[in-house]
Amino acid sequence: MGNPAGLVERVTNTILFIRGEKILLDEHLALLYGVETGALVRAVKRNSDRFPQDFMFQLSPEEWTNLRAQIGISSAHGGRRYAPYAFTEQGVAMLSSVLRSDQAVQVNIEIMRAFVRLRALLATHQDLARKLNSLERRYDAQFKAVFDAIRDLMAPKLPPKRPIGFNKGRRNG
Repeated sequence: MGNPAGLVERVTNTILFIRGEKILLDEHLALLYGVETGALVRAVKRNSDRFPQDFMFQLSPEEWTNLRAQIGISSAHGGRRYAPYAFTEQGVAMLSSVLRSDQAVQVNIEIMRAFVRLRALLATHQDLARKLNSLERRYDAQFKAVFDAIRDLMAPKLPPKRPIGFNKGRRNG
């Protein structure tokens, strides 16, 4: 493989959270393995006994619609005729026994590294939040503003919503 560090980053950027699981979609895996999505799905279906529900599941129509809206996938020009399959970390590991090429083995190694890296990152974030709570309990209210500011920096930013309706504060006459 050309650039393992770049591959880990690419994989990390395509890991999604669905049903409380970190997953990779079949189309992303097919791209990484250098196979067509249909070929990957057929190989998995031929070996369905290796892929229980906690290793792989097909997105519901609602999940697929929400995901397309969330990541900006257009359905205007044909596209898929079925919802994608989602592979958990265990499902991705099982793929190496189904797709036996050298590229599949190398890609699987890098995908496992990406999952480990993501797990470590999430653990660090949770550990930081625990330490912050502990510090806040130990120090008095004068530091509350500092702790609140740190929490604001840690929180994901949502775009501001515009108010809807008329301004009732203005009166004519």
